[in-house]
Amino acid sequence: MTAHTLDELLAEGVRGRHVLVRSDLNVPLDGSTVTDDGRVRASLPVIAKLAEAGARVIVMAHLGRPKGTPDEKYSLRPAVDRLAELAAFPVRLAGDVVGPSAKELAAGLVDGEALVLENVRFDARETSKDDADRAGFARELAALTGEGGAYVDDAFGAVHRKHASVYDIASILPAYLGELVRTEVEVLKRLTDGAERPYVVVLGGSKVSDKLAVIDNLIGKADRLLVGGGMLFTFLAAQGHKVGSSLLEGDQIATVQSYLERAAAAGTEFVLPTDVVVASKFAADADHVVAAADSIEATAFGESGIGLDIGPDTAAAFAKEIASAKTVFWNGPMGVFEFPAFAAGTRAVAQGLADATSSGALTVVGGGDSAAAVRTLGFEDGQFGHISTGGGASLEYLEGKELPGLTALGA
Repeated sequence: MTAHTLDELLAEGVRGRHVLVRSDLNVPLDGSTVTDDGRVRASLPVIAKLAEAGARVIVMAHLGRPKGTPDEKYSLRPAVDRLAELAAFPVRLAGDVVGPSAKELAAGLVDGEALVLENVRFDARETSKDDADRAGFARELAALTGEGGAYVDDAFGAVHRKHASVYDIASILPAYLGELVRTEVEVLKRLTDGAERPYVVVLGGSKVSDKLAVIDNLIGKADRLLVGGGMLFTFLAAQGHKVGSSLLEGDQIATVQSYLERAAAAGTEFVLPTDVVVASKFAADADHVVAAADSIEATAFGESGIGLDIGPDTAAAFAKEIASAKTVFWNGPMGVFEFPAFAAGTRAVAQGLADATSSGALTVVGGGDSAAAVRTLGFEDGQFGHISTGGGASLEYLEGKELPGLTALGA
């Protein structure tokens, strides 16, 4: 089975037809303010192409993790307001998912307009483990399209979920691969199948347990694995070092030790921090010093010291490793970049990827936190080869897992 593409759908003609699009509008919010509109901007091109071709576009999306009932805190209103600001065509938000508002507004759409349904997770059937529940919800979503409807999946951030609006809907309506999903798959294939070497992977974020399967699958494929973020302290502990009050997953130490042993035999080198920024507490204004990675508890803070960033020597070493690479994948910040005092490591890695991009390397920024970090620190999307919109989906792809949404599309 080969996935059908958006270009094929447009070639068939969409004028006057209702097209159901699964987009990713799961944006970070500060109250009702969108703090990073990257996913909204990434979703716009496919919606715009359909609208410009005369389709009557119905957008499905989720935000956060509501409990299967409407919750104003998780309304798509802020994301839709931003989408409407960016779009050159009318965009409206339904007051429900498949209720009276959605049905009335969908029926009233004219060519070139877009309607966004409220958060699909306001209906418990979206995420149900019961196949019949999800299928029933998918049929109600499909019914909004009337005669001649079609479905486009453009939400890579959700393709790893066996949800009604991602998986079940593709067996009800003629299904097509959105450009965002197609691009993500093409890039990830390059990272897993014959990546140009040297191939460097930079992993950060808070927990090593979130990355174990990725590390396991990349041993023997990547030339070097650079480890930062909160997960670095489990690696240091696996080497026998004390880490003070830093984030530590003690139950993963044995697993990390086995990875270090396997990697050496498989030709993959782990590059671990040689220095760390150690703070007196977890706070933006905390006192802090730079300490050798094997001497965290030797600082004035003693056992209460907490590592919040990689140190300057490590940042420089990581940047050098990245500069020598032909392929770079980065997932997870190097420290608490939200606090300026502990953002230098993440900034150095981001700059390293930007420089590598300029030198012709394939660079991929994967994961919502990494994408938010580069924008927070003042980098532009164009400075990197690709910024993924699907953190969890990207990781599961790199783990070698089957992604239900892609399977349903034949991708």
